[in-house]
Amino acid sequence: MKQNMRVLALPALAAFVTLFPFSAPAQPHYLPPSGDNQRASVTQQVGPVTVSISYGSPRVVLKGNDRRGKIWGALVPYGLTALDFNDCKSCPWRAGANEGTVFTVSDEVKIQGKSLPAGSYGLFAIAGADEWTFIFSKNATSWGAYWYDPGEDVLRVTAKPAKSDYHEWLTYDFIEREPAKATVALKWEELQVPFTIAVDDVPARWVARMRDELRGYTGFSWENWQRAADYCLQNKINLPQALDWAQRATGPNFGGAGQVLAQTTLARALAANGKEDDAAKVWEKAVNLPGATPIQIHMVGRSLQAEGKVQQALSIFQTNAKRFPDQWPVNVGLMRGYAGVGDAKKALGAARLALKQAPDDLNRKNIEGAIAKLEKGDTKIN
Repeated sequence: MKQNMRVLALPALAAFVTLFPFSAPAQPHYLPPSGDNQRASVTQQVGPVTVSISYGSPRVVLKGNDRRGKIWGALVPYGLTALDFNDCKSCPWRAGANEGTVFTVSDEVKIQGKSLPAGSYGLFAIAGADEWTFIFSKNATSWGAYWYDPGEDVLRVTAKPAKSDYHEWLTYDFIEREPAKATVALKWEELQVPFTIAVDDVPARWVARMRDELRGYTGFSWENWQRAADYCLQNKINLPQALDWAQRATGPNFGGAGQVLAQTTLARALAANGKEDDAAKVWEKAVNLPGATPIQIHMVGRSLQAEGKVQQALSIFQTNAKRFPDQWPVNVGLMRGYAGVGDAKKALGAARLALKQAPDDLNRKNIEGAIAKLEKGDTKIN
């Protein structure tokens, strides 16, 4: 008889699942979630750091009971709450339903500008009409907030609630994303509460990860050494090690010695470390490799132009024209090379030859646009 009473009581209690637990034993995982508050998760990369949030996702309309307008300040009370379990007198909201909300970061981040070390945390919230407080607790395994202990707080930050489009199910959504920063928002009903997650020194962290990975299986490929060196050169960091990595890419062990890309990365690394004479020799070697293609040599010239070395770039484009006359995109390179040094007349002549060789409509239109500018003496072509 007692068992039947417990079964009958479940539907009535389900409406309160976002705040109160059952007195029944823990529910097996093979059964549907209590109150249909299904578990959800979201994961986002912020630089090299992985951020994930796992939470119970309640809905606004529950078994015909429309709770719209009754969520904030009612179902989810403002401030701290005395819960009828475990003698918890001043407890925050679990920031979700059923089991606790778990916030995990693979490396140190800054939440609203404050540092949070790598790890998994119980995420709690103190809701308010004008301001919220998010709490990151070292206790990430408790059910709900019934064992909440402020002594286990690792970090507290404040956030401002704002109006949102309607969300039937409670959702955590990354609403803004940048390479080193993201904004995640708790959204439910017509409210959202965003907070920022930032990563300091993103390039340095990527380099640290590359350094570790190159000691493993990835270190047996010249491409990976070259990519690591190229990343440092692009970001102008770790330049001595960029040179070391580029030298490894072109060394005798991994097959990069005969690769144009590996050799040009080495040349750039030498130049970035003040070894211009050595760099010039490697540039010359790169464009004269037996296996070099006109496209590869063209890209060498383009990379030099991107670094502002326009005269050297023109020399590369001219070398390409000698090795591969009348091949695509040799004349395109000459067009760009002469334009780069301000010679509109020679650039126009190369452009007209390139137009006849254009392999598709997109390249043809681009060259036609360049010709229109060059005919007016404008050498600033894309």
